Amino acid sequence: MNLLTILLQAAAAGAAGQQGGGMSMWIMLILIFVVMWLFMIRPQRKQQKEMEQFRNSLKKGDKVITAGGIYGTIAEVKENERYVLLRIDNDVKIKVDKSSLQKDPNAAPAAAPEAKEPKAPKEPKEPRDPKDPKEPKAEKY
Repeated sequence: MNLLTILLQAAAAGAAGQQGGGMSMWIMLILIFVVMWLFMIRPQRKQQKEMEQFRNSLKKGDKVITAGGIYGTIAEVKENERYVLLRIDNDVKIKVDKSSLQKDPNAAPAAAPEAKEPKAPKEPKEPRDPKDPKEPKAEKY
């Protein structure tokens, strides 16, 4: 009887300890989900939006890479179609689905107009006088 009493008391003590653990488990699960959303889901959605915007703004002459690794230039884009004609050589054009296109990282970015201030012309320097003591002397090696 003593062994049975000890086992029942141990089980009751274990159950009493678990009552507070239920709330902390939910807090941990929520924290894990929040961290996953911040570091994984949110950046991926942002990247998907950028890619969709890129694919919708394709125009003739853009340099792209297909998912298969083919480099080319957009030859023709139709608004309501899911594909574009891609020129990969002078006389070679292929039809490619827009979803398989990515930006070519080696392509030169479009020249954006820059609002730089014009530089003032440099004033011509006066010739140096070799006998002037203020002028630094050239060292001989």
